[in-house]
Amino acid sequence: MNDLVIFGPPGAGKGTHADRLCRHFGWRHLSTGEVLRAEAAADTQLGRHVARLMAEGSLVGDDIVNQIIGKAIAETATPIVFDGYPRTLEQARMLDVLLGQAGRQISHVLSIEVPREELILRLEQRSEISNRADDNAATILHRLYEYETKSSHVIGYYRERGLVVPIDASGSIEATQARIRERLQEQRKIA
Repeated sequence: MNDLVIFGPPGAGKGTHADRLCRHFGWRHLSTGEVLRAEAAADTQLGRHVARLMAEGSLVGDDIVNQIIGKAIAETATPIVFDGYPRTLEQARMLDVLLGQAGRQISHVLSIEVPREELILRLEQRSEISNRADDNAATILHRLYEYETKSSHVIGYYRERGLVVPIDASGSIEATQARIRERLQEQRKIA
């Protein structure tokens, strides 16, 4: 199996499921947020630049994100589960280039699907537990809108290539994780 993208709206559980898959199979969980925070902590010119952007609350541009993701791909020998990347069509195309340069490719895009009402409830509950600033009511609705309007191009890009594997993520984490592993087994038998 080659690399996977785990894709879904805020609150769908992408990070949780990517982490569990990686621990189970010995793969690498490549979370864009974690990679950017690690780079920001590095005492390099790029790291200091990323740290400054993040401290200002500015988005880190695609060129920098792509550079950091490319570096992580080159340093990884095991399959990778991409979480939080790609978020735009341009990033999806660049990911193909970066993986191709390393002799790798995306084999599946796990589309984590949860009803909108359940997503809002999950994000509100997460906000109460973690006090995350980005989980307030207005921000939740804005993030869902951004996902719904901008990410449809990314999932369409992968759907055209036959890589999308829909995953019903309503219900418990354990039940969803079982569905993910079952669907991956089915895909391996087909491939």
